[in-house]
Amino acid sequence: MSVTKEFTVLMEDRPSTLGQLCRALAERGVNILALHSCPIGGKSVTRFIVDNPVTAKAVLVKEHLTYTETQIVHAKIAHRPGEIARVASRLGAANISINYAYCGLEPGTNAPLVFFGVSDLERAAPILERAEAEGAKA
Repeated sequence: MSVTKEFTVLMEDRPSTLGQLCRALAERGVNILALHSCPIGGKSVTRFIVDNPVTAKAVLVKEHLTYTETQIVHAKIAHRPGEIARVASRLGAANISINYAYCGLEPGTNAPLVFFGVSDLERAAPILERAEAEGAKA
């Protein structure tokens, strides 16, 4: 299934905040599969995908962090030029807007994964599943 849970955390934009969050997750055995962090107006918006969302949520609550959970789509891609263009173009051809994107790695294989926040999750998921299967054949 190409749909996964994403956490978005709003933190103070100052040294050590990202490290503290990542350390707290690691201490509970949570593996971060993908991460994107960007400063905005004195805050830092951090999005991440983990292997254990239930434990990650407990860590966020314990750390008193402001966060949201949302569903996003992803595709496993080949590690070669043009693969992100190929899957992103499939979404565009279906008139699905990509609001943001970032990459990570599949656990165990270290295969590249690309995660998309999109305007239409239900339509995007099967498109990315087909694109992933076609990319594996190439």
